[in-house]
Amino acid sequence: MPMETAHGYSPPSVTQFSVFLTNKVGKLHDLVKAFEGSGSAICAISVHEASDHAVVRLVTSSEDIAKEVLATERLPYSQRDVLVVEIGSRQSLSSMCLCLLAAELSIHFAYPLMLRTSTDPTIALAVDDLTLAGQILRRKEYRLLGEADLQGR
Repeated sequence: MPMETAHGYSPPSVTQFSVFLTNKVGKLHDLVKAFEGSGSAICAISVHEASDHAVVRLVTSSEDIAKEVLATERLPYSQRDVLVVEIGSRQSLSSMCLCLLAAELSIHFAYPLMLRTSTDPTIALAVDDLTLAGQILRRKEYRLLGEADLQGR
């Protein structure tokens, strides 16, 4: 693929927050409760638990408000951009994976969204190269969502 094609292209993406919690009863509830009424809905959540801590991956409807909530709660977190991909009725999870495999892109992790913009399944993906993955998926007619698509849902 010529470099000119990729120049200046940035696929829509959303910020994922990886929040670090101590592994104690009620900590996940406290995190979810902190977002209630904040103006930022939790659109996707994935919990990875270890013996002494948990990492909670969140996609929210507002990056700025989510940062404020996490700061107010004094919760350590990191953030990264992920693609949010809608899998249409003429597409499949398998075909999406095959598109990325053909480009030798690795999927680091994936999880479904709870809030949806349509009746089609939607998945958050962390991949090696967001720009290349976005180009490929758009070319294959997958719909990519950005933060603005998640607001008001």
